[in-house]
Amino acid sequence: MMHSSTDPAIRRLVAGVLWPGFLGRSAPDWLLRELDCGLAGAVYFGQNINQDDPDQVSTLSRRLAVRPGVLLGIDEEGGRVSRLETARGSTLPSAAQLGRVDDPALTRAAAAELGRRVRASGANVALAPVADVNTNPRNPVIGTRSFGATAELVSRHVAASVHGIQSAGVAACAKHYPGHGDTAVDSHLGLPYVALPGDEVEAQHLPPFQAAIDAGIAAIMTSHVVVEAFGDAPATVDARVLGMLREGGFTGAIVTDALDMAAIRAQYGSGPGAVRALLAGADLLCLGNPFDHAPAGGVPSDEAEYAVVRDALLGAVEGGDLPVSVLERAAASVAALSQRVVALAVDAEAGEPFDAAAVVLEAVVVHGAPALSGGDRILLDLRDRASGVVGSVAEPFAVAFGAGRVQVGPLGGRDVVAALSDALAAVPADAQPIALVDAVQEGSAQRRALGMLAAARPGAIAVNTGLPAPEGLPLDGIDAYGSSRVTAEVVAALTAGAPVA
Repeated sequence: MMHSSTDPAIRRLVAGVLWPGFLGRSAPDWLLRELDCGLAGAVYFGQNINQDDPDQVSTLSRRLAVRPGVLLGIDEEGGRVSRLETARGSTLPSAAQLGRVDDPALTRAAAAELGRRVRASGANVALAPVADVNTNPRNPVIGTRSFGATAELVSRHVAASVHGIQSAGVAACAKHYPGHGDTAVDSHLGLPYVALPGDEVEAQHLPPFQAAIDAGIAAIMTSHVVVEAFGDAPATVDARVLGMLREGGFTGAIVTDALDMAAIRAQYGSGPGAVRALLAGADLLCLGNPFDHAPAGGVPSDEAEYAVVRDALLGAVEGGDLPVSVLERAAASVAALSQRVVALAVDAEAGEPFDAAAVVLEAVVVHGAPALSGGDRILLDLRDRASGVVGSVAEPFAVAFGAGRVQVGPLGGRDVVAALSDALAAVPADAQPIALVDAVQEGSAQRRALGMLAAARPGAIAVNTGLPAPEGLPLDGIDAYGSSRVTAEVVAALTAGAPVA
C-alpha cells in the first residue's frame, strides 16, 4: 500500500518520533506548529537556558507543554555536562567522584537532586545517567562522566542514579548502549570502534544497562559506536544490537544519541541515518543541537535541520523504504514514555538537602603539598577538552582561584616544548602557574608538559580534571575527578588551606 507524504496521519506519525533541538530562549513559531501537529517534544541545550533568570526555562517549558506528556529532555548529568548551569559550571559532583566515594545512597541523593532541578526547569526527561564502563583511560569523551572502570561498580551506581532521578518525578535515560567506555574516538567527531570479543562486551559493558532496566528506567539512549563483534554498523542503526536490548527485557523507549553527530551525519547523513535507526528498532530520534551546524559564512537554522530529518522520513514512507508499521511501533513507544513522565510527576518525592562539596572533598586525591602562594596566579589550561563538545562552556577554575587564564591545549600534534615555552612567556616570573590537565597517562603530551613545568617553575601546581594516572602526578597537585564549579571551589579551598564550605 502506497502512502502519501502529505497525508496528515503520516505526518503526525513522523512528528511523533522526532525530538529536535532549537535556537533561542523562547519557543520559535515552527516548533510550536510542529508540536500542534504531534511532535514528540524538544531537547534543551545551553543556548536555551538563561542562568541569570531562574524563571526563564520553566516559563519556556510551560509554553512548549501544549498537551500532557510533551517530552522535554535535557542533557543534565552533573559534573562537566550541564545545560542548566552551562554558564558557570555545575554545582553537582561528577559520576567519577560519586564512583570513587562508592556510596550508592549518596549517588541516589545526588541523582534525586539532579532530578529535582530538571523538574523545576519544566523538563521531564533527564539524559542521564551515563552507564558506560570507562575501561579505556584515554577515552576522549566519557572519562569522568562514568562512575568507574568495572561493571560491578558502574552497575550499582547506575541503579542508584535511576532510582534517584525518577524519584524526583522525571524520566531517566541511561546512555550510551551498548557502551562507549572502551573507545578512543569521540562520536561527536568521528566513528568509534570497539574491537573487544563479544563475550567481553557482554561481561564488561552490558551489565550497567541491565541494572538500569532492573531499576525500572524509562528510556535508554543508543551509541554511535561500532561493536565489531556484533556487526559493522553503529549501534544506533544496527538491528541486532538494539534487538539485544529488547531481549534483555527492556520495554521502554529506545532513544538515539544525536543524529547530527559525525558518526552518523558523515557516514549516512542525518536524514538517512534517522530512517536506518527506526528500521533498526529505535523509537525516539534525538536530532541534536542546531547551534553546531551553521553553514559556511552563515547562521544555523533550527527549522532547516529539523526539516531535513522530517522530510527524509516522509520520503522513505512514500517510497516504500520505511513501513508505516515501523513508525506506528516507534510512535506507540514514545506515547508510552509520555504517559510515564506524567505518572512520574504525580509520584514525585520531596527532597533532602544534598552536600555536593562533601562528596567532592572525599573524592579528590592530593599529591604532595600543593599550596597557593600569596601572589598572582595564572591558569595554564593544557587540557584536550578545555571546551569539549559535551561539556559546559564555563571555566570555573579561573573564578575559584582568582586567576588569569592562558589557553595552551590541546597539545596533540604540537611541539610541547615550544607550546609550554610560549605559554610561560606570558606568565610573570612572580606569578604562580596552576596547570589544568585532563590526560596525564604515561607518555602523554600533557604529562611531558607537567614535567617541564615542574623544572621551569618550582612552586607550580597541577589540577587534573580527568582520570588519574597510575604513576600519579609529576609535581604537587590534585586529582580532582571532575571539572565542575563545585570541584573548582573545593580544589581552590584545599590549596589555599581554607575550610571547604
